[in-house]
Amino acid sequence: MELSRFQYSALVFLISGIVLPAVVTAVGINYGQIANNLPSPDDVVPLVRSIGASRVKLYDADPRVLRSFANTGVEFIVGLGNEYLSKMKDPEKALAWVKANVQAHLPDTNITCITVGNEILTFNDTSLNDNLLPAMQSIHAILVNLGLDKQVSVTTAHSLAILETSYPPSAGAFRRDLVDCITPILNFNAKTGAPFLINAYPFFAYKANPKQVPLDFVLFQPNQGVVDTGSNLHYDNMLFAQIDAVYSALASLGFKKLPVHISETGWPSKGDEDETGATPENAKKYNGNLIKLMSQKRGTPMRPNSDLNIYVFALFNENMKPGPTSERNYGLFKPDGTPAYPLGLSGIDVSSNTTTPGSGGNVTLTPPATSSTGYLSISSATGLCFFRY
Repeated sequence: MELSRFQYSALVFLISGIVLPAVVTAVGINYGQIANNLPSPDDVVPLVRSIGASRVKLYDADPRVLRSFANTGVEFIVGLGNEYLSKMKDPEKALAWVKANVQAHLPDTNITCITVGNEILTFNDTSLNDNLLPAMQSIHAILVNLGLDKQVSVTTAHSLAILETSYPPSAGAFRRDLVDCITPILNFNAKTGAPFLINAYPFFAYKANPKQVPLDFVLFQPNQGVVDTGSNLHYDNMLFAQIDAVYSALASLGFKKLPVHISETGWPSKGDEDETGATPENAKKYNGNLIKLMSQKRGTPMRPNSDLNIYVFALFNENMKPGPTSERNYGLFKPDGTPAYPLGLSGIDVSSNTTTPGSGGNVTLTPPATSSTGYLSISSATGLCFFRY
């Protein structure tokens, strides 16, 4: 049987001993398709397997993708685009959407979550804001009626720009103008058991102020870190500080137990002249070091015993995304299925979940994919800066 170039690429990863360890079950990938040169979904399956990803997040519910991943065991988050929110208030339209985009693929494809809209609250669009929670409630009600609510949760993904205070992490607080809007959403999440999703990009904090923000701090490299004077907790990387600021904001509104998942984070391998830090080497360090941390089951300083549920952005470089050059270069993979850069994860022991010196072989990862319709560009507001001397 002749192998496609994508199957061959994945096979090379496997026989080279550089597949991501299966123990890193929390690793997720954003799979977007704003491009005209991406491989078919059938060819994407071996690529996702080659990097050991067990979770995939879409920005739509592309039936080609969902069919291709049937019976693979990969967990899927499917997306309901911003443009559909107003229509979901109609129970008949909500039922039709769930039946066509979720129920039709179960149980063969393991769909576990629906994201209703993306970063709605920071669009400053009153209509979208007003339609968000009713759409979430409508979709959830349909799932209940179909007996699917225990398997499929409903939530929405937020930009980190919903925070008004982000430093120190212990003082994290939501924007005052959004509190009345976000509190009912948090009540919904808590009542239905759905996680709180946040998109966080330390890259933007570094890009905005590279002279003040230490590069090692944002890339998970060894550094002196910073102490939160409010909690006396020590932070050695910005992403964990961002996550804990969200936990603090949730606690301030009475939602201390609500789980936080990172629905997007990543680092571009290429950018414009003014996009400081957008290089293959930095992308390799950011994503490689992040995945090493997840393999250690290391929580944040504020939640040391909580698993890190993180979706890396993104699977492919997408050549039709608008905006600066970085927008088209977040991928772990190039469209031809070759790595955008090697992640160089070495010697993570699968059985003990520890790093074993000299175990040989590097884990070469390639970025997860972004979505097809629900997003167009990454807001720089998602990279709020937490570091101060």
